[in-house]
Amino acid sequence: MNAAEALPWPGRLCREAILPLPLGEAVPIPPIYPCPRLVEPRTGILGVIDPVAETTQTALPTQGYELDLAPGGGRLAFADEAGRRHGRATLAQLRRAFPGGVPAQRIRDWPDFPVRGYMLDISRDRVPTRETLEHLVQRMDRLRLNHLQLYTEHTFAYPGHEIVWRDASPLDVNDIIWLDQLCSAHGIELAANQNLFGHMERWLRHEPYRHLAESPAGWQTGFGQRMPASVLRPCKESLALAFDLLDTLLPAFSSRRVNIGCDETFELGRGASRAAVERLGLGRVYLDHLLRLLEGVRERGCEPLFWGDVVRNHPELAPELPRDAVGLAWHYEAPFDPELLPEFLLKAIAEFGITQDSLRCFEPHVRPFVEAERPFWVCPGTSSWNTVVGRLDNALGNLRDAAETGRKHGASGFLITDWGDGGHHQPPSVSLPPLVFGAGLAWCAASNAGLQAQLPDLVDEAGFESPGSGLGGLLAGLGGLHARTGLTRFNGSPIHSALMPGPLVTAWGETDAPKLNGLVAELDEIVAAVERLRLGCGDGESVKAELVAASRLARHGLWRLGRHKGLPMPEDAALARDLAEAAELQRAAWLARSRRGGLADSMARVEHAFSEYAQG
Repeated sequence: MNAAEALPWPGRLCREAILPLPLGEAVPIPPIYPCPRLVEPRTGILGVIDPVAETTQTALPTQGYELDLAPGGGRLAFADEAGRRHGRATLAQLRRAFPGGVPAQRIRDWPDFPVRGYMLDISRDRVPTRETLEHLVQRMDRLRLNHLQLYTEHTFAYPGHEIVWRDASPLDVNDIIWLDQLCSAHGIELAANQNLFGHMERWLRHEPYRHLAESPAGWQTGFGQRMPASVLRPCKESLALAFDLLDTLLPAFSSRRVNIGCDETFELGRGASRAAVERLGLGRVYLDHLLRLLEGVRERGCEPLFWGDVVRNHPELAPELPRDAVGLAWHYEAPFDPELLPEFLLKAIAEFGITQDSLRCFEPHVRPFVEAERPFWVCPGTSSWNTVVGRLDNALGNLRDAAETGRKHGASGFLITDWGDGGHHQPPSVSLPPLVFGAGLAWCAASNAGLQAQLPDLVDEAGFESPGSGLGGLLAGLGGLHARTGLTRFNGSPIHSALMPGPLVTAWGETDAPKLNGLVAELDEIVAAVERLRLGCGDGESVKAELVAASRLARHGLWRLGRHKGLPMPEDAALARDLAEAAELQRAAWLARSRRGGLADSMARVEHAFSEYAQG
């Protein structure tokens, strides 16, 4: 009997995007989520007061458990403390689903990926409050995610570097110690995360650090865009800064894992290291500096993690990587044919190391690590950044592709990334549907990949503890809006593009006023439905407020899409009033969930439109 045949609840395979179901059609959801890999129904009922004995069984896989339930009593066997936790959680879910007595059954279960994690970007303006982090940890626990990273560039309060973080409302040592203890209590590893090579723009903009930049004055792309300095030049002084930061950061964490970033070093070889790159090659210069960073991490008794994009583009160097360094293979698009992209976009992204091969699917991103027999994780994304309200269809395809590729090639971790590009305008709740689905895939894809049609209800129950609320369906509706505008954007939504300065250079396609106005009407209906919601989760009022704010920003983005295309839309005076209202809602929702630092910077990216309306 295979796992699918053994499931005692109905499921349905649905590989297309989530779509509204016909009226009256009930979609059953499983009593356990993530769904176990093997369930064997038996005869009888485990009574409400029937005991369940616990015992260790080392023959079970790591984090595995076996739950044998029969009339009169049951037995929970587990491989380790994590297995005990998961077995107890499964029993608790069953007792909630069947309050009059649990159907007798035998469950054997363990995860596909030992590490099942979530990485939240806290460096693109939005730094969460402690209360927000507490809700996040509780949700991760319910979803059996066991690893958390907070992506940091400039939002940790490093002593002696106040000029970098003083306006960012950063986390400090006490915040990390508190969060580390909270995570430990929920069976979650909190790992340090500090980019130490690329993405150092927030440091290098300040005079005390500018001399460490590869290109202190910035650099210009081949298509004329001026980019700020963001990469540390590979030198001893850069290493000294990196190790100084680690020596401050690492003692606050009980975990010995640390993500040192080192991704997207775009301007390497364009400035201070130009001669070295011409002599040795770009990959060699990058790898030599990376190896020094990895050595420093190991000297501090830690296991280093690093982003794998540069190694992907220089696979010949992968065999030189130390065997105790974990490559984080990341990719954020669902499988598609890159030849469908317009030529101007292919040329633009090629300058940033993105090839057509790397766009097709996850496979090219893991290939160098597989062939060199080096450890790696797969790192898909929530697809919520650069969107306001999400790209749920893309997220689900990306997550499934990552899980299939990771299992096929032996990835030891599955890390769901949630970035904040463009000002982190999306609220936390927009990222929850991908997180719920991704957690199921990371646990056992064989029993969870077919639950896409049930995802709205799973989000209500497992995500928000509000079964039957309808919130998951509203989030699914919001997450599908981008695909119905008639326009397409790479790595984001055209709705969000319309809110940003400048022309829609990354969006292509055709739209019309009836289409956009129809979506506006849908958004108005969603806002009204959100305001009527009754949510059982502790942050329910904040969730409602942030979704109303995000929907209002998305509506304004739709109007701006039409305005940009010369279609009949509200007059500028009306648009100015609408933006003022939407911006005020966004500020209030932000401050209920996130710290103040970064708010002005984030809002400035959409409020630039006021000057356009005034000129109009």
